Amino acid sequence: MTKNHSLWPVIFILALFSAPLAIMYLFLVVDTFSNSAPGSFLPNEFTLQHWRFLWNPDVTGNVWEPTLNTFLFTVSMVAIVLGVSTTAGYAVSRLNLPFRRFFLSSLMVMHAFPTVTLLIGVFLVLQYAGLYNTLIGVILVKASLMLPLGIWIMKGFYDSVPWEIEMAGVQDGASRFTVWWRLILPQVKPGLMALSIFVFIDGWSEYLLPRILAPAAQIEVLSVYLEAVSDPDSITYNFNLFKSVGLFYTLPVIVLFVLFQKPLMNIFSGGTKG
Repeated sequence: MTKNHSLWPVIFILALFSAPLAIMYLFLVVDTFSNSAPGSFLPNEFTLQHWRFLWNPDVTGNVWEPTLNTFLFTVSMVAIVLGVSTTAGYAVSRLNLPFRRFFLSSLMVMHAFPTVTLLIGVFLVLQYAGLYNTLIGVILVKASLMLPLGIWIMKGFYDSVPWEIEMAGVQDGASRFTVWWRLILPQVKPGLMALSIFVFIDGWSEYLLPRILAPAAQIEVLSVYLEAVSDPDSITYNFNLFKSVGLFYTLPVIVLFVLFQKPLMNIFSGGTKG
């Protein structure tokens, strides 16, 4: 009882500082479903006209094609990062590789470089490989930029698995791959789920790489689509419509975070052994 009462001041302070943000998001949602008179603080009518872009492509263009492109972009990223990170993380964690510590340090240095500093080099590589202005090119670039963090995270989760589990499988005659697949991988499922969600959220919100490396309209993603909608210089600019498109864009991320916030927090508890 005493312990619960001691938390109330902390909860109150957190609620006090979070209230403006919560109110802002509440008004954002309300504005997408209502109209207000000029100068009025409260809405005066309920409407769905700000969401008509979902079924009327004449409003802001076809939103479903960028949605499909964004989904393909993020799912492909998750598949690549997860596939490489689970195997590379295991190798770095379990095998006595030469220059292992140097390799781990290099991974974090690679992840520390801002994306914008690599754009010229990446652009030249994609142009030479014939992958510029393609969704595949952007997927490969973004996945490669996420791999250092993914390998480091999975290495930490593998470090937390006792060696005895692996040795028991080897002594029973199982191959190294069977031990990894049947005994070790199930032990790091929280890490797999957390990394998948983290990569999905990061890919879903990516704007810079698709905007620069894939400017073609047919491979437009939602972040670039949202930029096209935000044209405040237009005489017909509709703030509520822009809010509706933005809410539609962020909705999958919000749902994912609400449903999987506990596994997502496990990404910081995978161990930090060198």
